Amino acid sequence: MGTAQDWVTGARPRTLPAALAPVAAGTGCAIGLGATEPGRAVLALVVALALQVGVNYANDYSDGIRGTDAERVGPLRLVGSRTATPRAVLTAALIAFGVAALAGFALIAVSGHWWLLVVGVAAIAAAWFYTGGRRPYGYAGLGEVSVFVFFGLVAVLGTTYTQADRVEAATAAAAVGVGALACALLVVNNLRDIPTDTRAGKRTLAVRLGDRGTWRLYLALLLTPLVTTVAAALLATPWALLALPASLLGVVAARTVAAGATGPALIPVLATTGQYQLAHGLLLGLGLSLAAP
Repeated sequence: MGTAQDWVTGARPRTLPAALAPVAAGTGCAIGLGATEPGRAVLALVVALALQVGVNYANDYSDGIRGTDAERVGPLRLVGSRTATPRAVLTAALIAFGVAALAGFALIAVSGHWWLLVVGVAAIAAAWFYTGGRRPYGYAGLGEVSVFVFFGLVAVLGTTYTQADRVEAATAAAAVGVGALACALLVVNNLRDIPTDTRAGKRTLAVRLGDRGTWRLYLALLLTPLVTTVAAALLATPWALLALPASLLGVVAARTVAAGATGPALIPVLATTGQYQLAHGLLLGLGLSLAAP
């Protein structure tokens, strides 16, 4: 069944900034709009973290039973390595999705925006069908689109909306920047896995673009938050520029990839990209919160 450490590793903690950053940025936007709802912020964080863990276990399960993880150069996969049974990993994924659903229902109830139930169902469905089901869209190169939508636009805008009951243009700019970094996290992960995904027939966007095209996409995604941060500063408050120093982490990651790192050498880049996303979300959220009336 695997040790506790195996299950923690299987949850892929290096991807958790993709859940933390949008909630931090969205909460900062809400505070800047005059709303202070710490309880709702906590619920949004639980939803985001549970969804991220759920999608990680669901991917582990779906890829494992397909045999996609027979060869891995990245973190431990529980099913592929036979550290845990498929049923156990599936159960863990369903528990995480259940936690996300309960926290999401509570958040919707206290905010009163019941139409967001549709968004919540769509988020869980997107998490499952990324690698699950008969035609997983992650195998068709559409994973980045889903990540941008749900861990960028939906997460940031939803966090702000459920606290402030409205969003503004600066919130949208923040959502685009955070979503771009969430995509960068997936892109560098898939860049590392191009050889094994190609052999397994997994046609990710990285496989379709190849090494050079994927590197260019990764660089563009790292640069996007610079543009959106300036936009947020112009639209809301100059304090948004507090997020700019986070881009130094992007420089570190970009230099490693540009140097031709492949396979296991890209694992530290995954961590650095996550740190960039988290630092950007926290600092941007802090800056936007200082616009509070």
